[in-house]
Amino acid sequence: MSQAPIEPELIKAVPVRHPGRWVATVVVLFLLAVLVHSFFTNPNFHWDVVFKYFLDGSVLEGLLHTIELTVISMVIGIIGGVILAVMRLSSNPVLSSISWLYIWFFRGTPLLVQLLFWGFIGALYKNISIGVPFGGPQFWSFQTQDLISVFTAAILGLALNEAAYMAEIVRAGISAVNEGQMRAAQSLGMSQSLAMRRIVLPQAMRVIIPPMGNETISMLKNTSLVSVIGFSDLLYASQLIYSRTYQTIPLLITASLWYLIVTSILTVGQFYVERHFGRGSSRELPPTPWQRIRRMLFTQHYVPPVSAATQGIPAGERGGIR
Repeated sequence: MSQAPIEPELIKAVPVRHPGRWVATVVVLFLLAVLVHSFFTNPNFHWDVVFKYFLDGSVLEGLLHTIELTVISMVIGIIGGVILAVMRLSSNPVLSSISWLYIWFFRGTPLLVQLLFWGFIGALYKNISIGVPFGGPQFWSFQTQDLISVFTAAILGLALNEAAYMAEIVRAGISAVNEGQMRAAQSLGMSQSLAMRRIVLPQAMRVIIPPMGNETISMLKNTSLVSVIGFSDLLYASQLIYSRTYQTIPLLITASLWYLIVTSILTVGQFYVERHFGRGSSRELPPTPWQRIRRMLFTQHYVPPVSAATQGIPAGERGGIR
């Protein structure tokens, strides 16, 4: 008489414990709670003054000027960076040398010094004119201080400096694309410039976009330097207020909050731009923040019990919901 098979007992799996993680989490949360508590209980922060001037007209006007400077300077910087990168990669030694010299100069001198030079350019050149050189007739002439205003000086300083950094970013992106792409495009009858616009640059955008986003955020913060030449940006507007009220720290907090808000918006925009240009490079696009929240809230995670019969089987082959 055959005996019925005995069902093996389930193995009680004990999860690996990580006490160090819990201790580190508790310490970090405690320090964070202490920091947040000090922010809102320390009377020296003067949060009432912070929010009093948060929507002040002069502060909002300075914020608008800051955003305007950022957008215009980045557009000029990106266009100039692409041109400089193509010149740097050119087989023409003159173009390549001029591009290298430009990048060497503008990356090698501080942005603050460049802004000061543009702000006081009238001390170097009283007039800007176009005509026959060496004493010939002048067809067009203006005083420098009338032609280059404070706003123009700020744009020139920020944009020309940014073009040097963008040139290296674009050059790195172009170099990351396989040379066979250009050769294949030229074999189909495309010119070098057309192949660069239609084939190489779209593929290079996956490499260019992340550092370009960082440069945009850096540009937003670098606009605070234009206050040294008297342009009314967000920081300069805050300085004018606390020079009257002597509430230095609250006004600096007000400006910092606006910088954080705009930086957060730019960070979200950078994520979606990277996601757009990342299509085709991987089988699955990275989930958006809303998709992450939905997955975390509505996805069930079930791990079946481990028995002696399934102990050696990989977890993915045991079935169950994951």
